[in-house]
Amino acid sequence: MTATHTRAEHRAKQEWATGLTAFGAVMLFLVGLLDIFRGIMAIAEDDVFLTTRNYAFQFDLTGWGWVHLALGAVAVIVSAGLLRTSTWARVVGVAIGALVIIANFLSLPYYPVWSLVMITMSAFIIWALCVVQPGNLYDLSEERPMSDEHRTYEARRPYEKRPPV
Repeated sequence: MTATHTRAEHRAKQEWATGLTAFGAVMLFLVGLLDIFRGIMAIAEDDVFLTTRNYAFQFDLTGWGWVHLALGAVAVIVSAGLLRTSTWARVVGVAIGALVIIANFLSLPYYPVWSLVMITMSAFIIWALCVVQPGNLYDLSEERPMSDEHRTYEARRPYEKRPPV
């Protein structure tokens, strides 16, 4: 009786871990995509950005654009690795999330509201990737084994005689 309870508890942990990793992968993909668009806007020197005088981290708007474009491209690539539940992708995903937070904090005067949104999204990514233990993950690229609740009646009771069809 305790063996089935332990198996069900382990399966629930696996499903939560897989869900959080999928959440982190999708959020990292979105952050990367939005950072790519922000980088393109900054490189094109769009009028959306504010210009601030006497800012301690004075950097050309085009320079910030290239920084955001590079971080966004790496984030999109790493999000594909997260869907395969790779350990390297989790580590790099946390690092990219931290770098996105730092880059958005430093470019806060150029586009304040959006920088705060990106910082919040990146914090959720880091949380989702750090809270999960690697041993509890299903591979998101493959089909998961079905739980007992989802199997058909015939698959659960192979020892009984089945009536003819």
